[in-house]
Amino acid sequence: MVAPHDVQARAARHLAGLSAGRQQSFALRLDRWWEDLYTALAATHSQPDAVALRLVESAAAAYAARSEDLHRLDEQRLLTPDWLQQPRMFGYAAYTERFAEDLAGITDRLDYLEDLGVTYLHLMPLLQPRPGDNDGGYAVADYRTVRPDLGTTDDLRELTATLREKGISLVIDLVLNHVAREHDWAAKARAGDPTYRDYFLIHPDRTLPDAYEATLPEVFPDFAPGNFTWDEETQGWVWTTFNEWQWDLNWANPDVLVEFADIILFLANLGVEVLRLDAIAFIWKRLGTNCQNQPEVHAITQVLRTVARIAAPALVFKAEAIVGPRDLVQYLGLGAHAGRVSDLAYHNSLMVQIWSMLATHNTVLARQALGALPPTPTTGTWITYLRCHDDIGWAIDDGDAAAVGLNGYDHRRFLADWYDGDFPGSWADGLVFQFNPDTGDKRISGTAASLIGLAHPSAAGLARMFLAHAIVVGWGGVPVIWSGDELAQPNDPFWRDEPGHEDDNRWAHRPRLDRDRADQRADLDTVAGKVFQGIAHLARVRARLPQLHASASSEVLPDTDDGVLAVVRRHASGTLVGLYNVTPEARAFPLHRLHELGLDAPYDAIGAHQITAGADGLIWLPAYAAWWVVEA
Repeated sequence: MVAPHDVQARAARHLAGLSAGRQQSFALRLDRWWEDLYTALAATHSQPDAVALRLVESAAAAYAARSEDLHRLDEQRLLTPDWLQQPRMFGYAAYTERFAEDLAGITDRLDYLEDLGVTYLHLMPLLQPRPGDNDGGYAVADYRTVRPDLGTTDDLRELTATLREKGISLVIDLVLNHVAREHDWAAKARAGDPTYRDYFLIHPDRTLPDAYEATLPEVFPDFAPGNFTWDEETQGWVWTTFNEWQWDLNWANPDVLVEFADIILFLANLGVEVLRLDAIAFIWKRLGTNCQNQPEVHAITQVLRTVARIAAPALVFKAEAIVGPRDLVQYLGLGAHAGRVSDLAYHNSLMVQIWSMLATHNTVLARQALGALPPTPTTGTWITYLRCHDDIGWAIDDGDAAAVGLNGYDHRRFLADWYDGDFPGSWADGLVFQFNPDTGDKRISGTAASLIGLAHPSAAGLARMFLAHAIVVGWGGVPVIWSGDELAQPNDPFWRDEPGHEDDNRWAHRPRLDRDRADQRADLDTVAGKVFQGIAHLARVRARLPQLHASASSEVLPDTDDGVLAVVRRHASGTLVGLYNVTPEARAFPLHRLHELGLDAPYDAIGAHQITAGADGLIWLPAYAAWWVVEA
């Protein structure tokens, strides 16, 4: 291993113009995180010394260029390492142009976000994509340029500063697995530059591609079958997991790693506080596997996260890993990577189980699936959500289904049929996305309102909407609302009309924010006002409940009424029990169970009422009730 003195000396060349105190801060961080950096590099690259020194130089240069207010933010975050886990964190996700036209327009709509209680704002892909079809912005042509129709990098820097003043952290996407075919790296590779050709996975014939394909799934079987594309200019088969114009990167090449470290630090210095690591599960390829969730994925994440901690510790990572339930927790760090990889990960399993409970009026499978998940590291934080920009894939684990007497394949098909409205009695109005008849995979698109039965408003639909969000907001972690759901917007009936959207019905659940509905957000005589105020109320109540600090674990009680989900959160400040009735009729819960959990004077924080039982000792939860029970 390279000597610590040599490491510090390499960094010092970039720090000469800084004050002694600022130089000392960098040196202390480098000492603190050097071992994490080196050990992760040694797990993935044969010459870790050389790569580590390059990364340290990148970190030092970015640190020296960091603005004074961002250095101050770094100090604040280091003094409050659990800032993301605080109950005040409440998220909102949107496409910039569909929420406010451009970056400058976001500033004009901050009152709207503040009314909802937002402290975490995820603006969907806003870096320069390829022209034309670009997978909703996930085919990036330039990581250092903002889409011209949205603004400039200076506009982005100004927006992050304004958001910081309001206590709102900005989240943007960083696509790691691939770049657009039009990216400069790919252009140089097509021109024959051997350095950049090695940035990608290019094969001269089908021998290796066919060997890999034997175990690879297809992400978009309808419009992008297979995982390799012949490129005439390159004269090779290019690995293209998602689309033929999204070229997978060769993360075994240290040059790719260093390039992305520089990009991450550039974005951090613009004031971005959270990077959503898109398609992180796919970045390492191994023959004979599905090329997802390989051990090297976590080592590479540790390298990138460590570089950020040295130069810009206010920046955190969110893993976009929509994987099987058993693989989820790894993205928050287990074993040697505990506390060293992503700070946030999507709780895909919770999302799927909420939809399953609503369709079946039954919690047995959810209790099994959620109870079987391994505990998260205390420093890790879930992103909880009812839906996102993507389709819903029914990630029901076959083992969990079998444990409660269900067939996993049949239950996945039932959920798909229910939510596309093709099952007797369904109130849903979803759209089938990417049906694969060979595997039976049938995913669903739709806004929360359309899927939950509010396309045609009803009291039951409103109750289901509030219940579902109460589970999301009361689980712990950072709850995130997808734009339009807070106003109960239905599917966009005109989604096909925009060029490039014709074959992708996910645009049905990415509507432009309805300004008329937004103006009704305080009017409780409207559906939009009822839903908006209900979600805002959950955010306000959540903010004052320390039991919803993300470091507290959620324990699902295994033996409740089959229509009731009971979730216990134990915190030093006290216990909270979430009681959720997923059925359209009243259900019972024994009062003595709350007493046994330490709640002698139970009180529902959502409804602001004492909880009492009848002579039989039972509490009766009304249809679709959601209670957060704490000690009065």
